[in-house]
Amino acid sequence: AMEDVCAKFVSQKISKARWRPLPAAALQPPDVFATGSWDNEDNRISFWSVGDLVNAGLNGEYHGEPQLLCDIWHNGDVMDMQFLDQERIVVASSTGTVTVFRHHQNNQTLSASQRWEKAHYHVDQDTSCGGAACTGVICNKPEIVTVGEDGRINLFRADQKDAVRTIDNADSSTLHAVTFLRTTEILTVNSIGQLKIWDLRQQRNEPSQIFSLAGDRVPLHCVDRHPNQQHIVATGGQDGMLSIWDIRHGTMPVSLLNAHEAEMWEVRFHPSNPDHLFTCSEDGSLWHWDTSTDISEKPSFLHQGGRSTAYFSHNTINQSVVSAWLSNDPTKDRMEITNLVPNQTLSVNSLDILGPCLVYGTDAEAIYVNRQLFA
Repeated sequence: AMEDVCAKFVSQKISKARWRPLPAAALQPPDVFATGSWDNEDNRISFWSVGDLVNAGLNGEYHGEPQLLCDIWHNGDVMDMQFLDQERIVVASSTGTVTVFRHHQNNQTLSASQRWEKAHYHVDQDTSCGGAACTGVICNKPEIVTVGEDGRINLFRADQKDAVRTIDNADSSTLHAVTFLRTTEILTVNSIGQLKIWDLRQQRNEPSQIFSLAGDRVPLHCVDRHPNQQHIVATGGQDGMLSIWDIRHGTMPVSLLNAHEAEMWEVRFHPSNPDHLFTCSEDGSLWHWDTSTDISEKPSFLHQGGRSTAYFSHNTINQSVVSAWLSNDPTKDRMEITNLVPNQTLSVNSLDILGPCLVYGTDAEAIYVNRQLFA
């Protein structure tokens, strides 16, 4: 229900929001998240606490909006952010610089612990205006991969000054996002609708596989990999469509699903419950896609807040391991879609999901937290 959502107005347009990861054995829900801003006089990286049980009601629900723990100035728009571990977050800048910030929990401060100046650049690293936006970053500690407007891929290691590897002309168009498929393989998406797989063990600077949206060349903005089935990948782009790919088969998507009316900025499988997927868009919506099998037995998310629901059946593919996302029986497998932000008008730029908790950030200069997503 909408009353589970806390809003915090922050007088900055929020470009990215990320939950701090929990320790491996932790049972508590996530309690701290970070945001980055864009298109402001001064952009900032901010850490927030979601509010504590001190103000909780009798049923343990949380009251009170997120509280700012600490923040720090950031040079340029925040293009992407990814936690490296509990203390450190890696931030991609529109200036081409990549910075690792450390969160000091004892005194609630942030400091830049490492910086790769102009990791992305257009002409050469020395021209003053040569920086190219770093558009995407992904971490698999200690490794950090960045992609950019310059079509470059960098592999960094935390605490090492120089790049471990750079693929200079990886792409002739803008690379918009990157994800790890496995520890030695990454997947990039670009501005002409292509997915490319790169094997970091290979010394050659060519992708090992290329996939593309048929004919359209629609720019792809975001990508996420299914947490348990590494061959299933979701992407979203300029036209708001959600594409599901099986990278073991063919070079085209398995499913193209009508989603948003404008650019899709982020797509995320739920990390521990990947039958659930979330997308957000320039059109001001944030969709929850639910493929868990029997809809009739589930609690309804639908009767409150005037949310709209639609049922889609999947395109079909024959395969041995049946994932809901690659279904081979569309009659039994319907999908429930809920817009979690019914009346928003400005872009929802970023979302992150961990356990029962969703955080998202918007151009309306607000961050929103829903801590009872599956209540």
